[in-house]
This record gives sequence, C-alpha cells and structure tokens, in this order.
Amino acid sequence: MKHVQLRDGERVPALGQGTWDMGVHARKRPDEVAAIRAGIDLGMTLIDTAEMYADGAAESVVGEAIAGRRDEVFLVSKVLPRNATRRGVADACARSLERLGTDRLDLYLLHWIEQVPLEDTVAGLRDLQQAGRIRHWGVSNLDRSEMETLWQLDGGRDVQTNQLLYNLGERGIEWDLLPWLRANGIPVMAYSPFDQARLLRRRGLRTFAERHGMTPAQAALAWLLSHGDVIPIPKSSHPARVAENRAAADIELTGGQRAELDELFPPPTQHTPLQML
Repeated sequence: MKHVQLRDGERVPALGQGTWDMGVHARKRPDEVAAIRAGIDLGMTLIDTAEMYADGAAESVVGEAIAGRRDEVFLVSKVLPRNATRRGVADACARSLERLGTDRLDLYLLHWIEQVPLEDTVAGLRDLQQAGRIRHWGVSNLDRSEMETLWQLDGGRDVQTNQLLYNLGERGIEWDLLPWLRANGIPVMAYSPFDQARLLRRRGLRTFAERHGMTPAQAALAWLLSHGDVIPIPKSSHPARVAENRAAADIELTGGQRAELDELFPPPTQHTPLQML
C-alpha cells in the first residue's frame, strides 16, 4: 500500500475507507461490517467516519468491524460544528469513542465551520490530545481563508489534514486552496472520490478506463492517488468493490494518461467557492 505523510511526519495509507451512509439500514449492517473488514485485510486500514453519519450508527458499524483489530487501523472521526466548543468537543469525542468501542482516535476532524470560534475548537482538540483521547486533529471543508485564519491561532499549525470534496469532476480546490495546503505540508483527504457515483457514469471516464484496462472507479482513484499527497476515502458496502478499489493503488498513471484525463476533466481556470456535500 502506498502511504501519504501527515504534517507531523507520520505516514498513513494513501487509500482509505469511507463510511458515509453506513448504519442507515440495519439489514445492510452485516455487509457493511464485512466490507470494512475486507478493506483492512487488503491494507486499507485508514477508516473515516463521523458522529453525523446516521446519527452515530456508522461509528457503531465501524466499532463492530474493528473489534479485536483496533491496533491495525488508523481511525478517523469528525465532530459536528454545533458540538465544537471547548467543552462540547470533549463530550462529542467521548460519545464517538463509546460507539467505536475504543479509547482513542488517531485523527479527529472538525466537520465544517459554523458559529463556534475556531480558537475554541482548537483549544478543545488540544485538550483531547493532552488527555490521550486523540492522537492528531485536523479539519474538513475549510477554504483557504479559513485555513489562513486557523494557521494564525495558537496551536493552529498542528492541523494534520483538510478533508475536502475532491475528484475528477470537482477540481475547484486546485485553484488556490490545494497549492496553499501543499506549501504548508498539509495533505488532502478526498471524500466522495466518485462524486456519489455520478462520475462513474460519465462516458468519457468509462471510455478512458476501458481503453487502459481499468474500471472507471480505478481510474478515478488512480488519478487522486497520483498526486502523492491526497488520500481518497471511497465507501463501499461490497467486499468485491472494496477489492476493486484497492487495486487502484497499484496503478501508476503515465503522463499521457494524466493529460488525457485533464482533457476530459479540465482543471479550474478561476476561483470558485469551496464545494461540499
């Protein structure tokens, strides 16, 4: 498995597993648990979840999947903005840890920003670090101006990642946010790498993938992985599709293939507001 380096130097799997929409339907839980376990077996040991997903039920699914294997995984969860006060983030983290069946998170992210001042959230995250409840912290859905504000706060430069909507069809962050993150050694965790499956139905990508001996999903993931500092976190509830996703980490796109994808999915030519799901 390829790896990506966090800002503090720790290396994590370059291809992880997402859990958005897991835990919604009880009848799907066995398949969801099996898919996560299959991914762990294949080296996709970075697992991303959030207290928001199915009102915590996704964390419960993850907890079942990693039972007895906690030390094998790099576990990520996210706190809702309304819970991101200095005291609130501690309470939210405690609830997440209980659902996950663990005593610590490897990475805890602010899901997005609302009214709570960033300095309060950062203070709460640092408290959790000092208490040993989380190892690292980061953010999600922050644009460049918000990252610049965070960067000036006491402890703000301990941020390890920014989780963002990023895929072949959503390249807006390349205009100014991604260059800023790169200049400061902050990798991107790319959620919705298939644009909620819409990308996989695009004729251009399907034709490209067929011509080069890949599936559309593998082509989309291989493009993200080719950046070297981007961690896609595709979600699947099917072990066979997890294996398909894992195979993308072994694909090395050529310069010509990257250029072809740029023709099909052009990079931005101007600033656009940060997109999020």
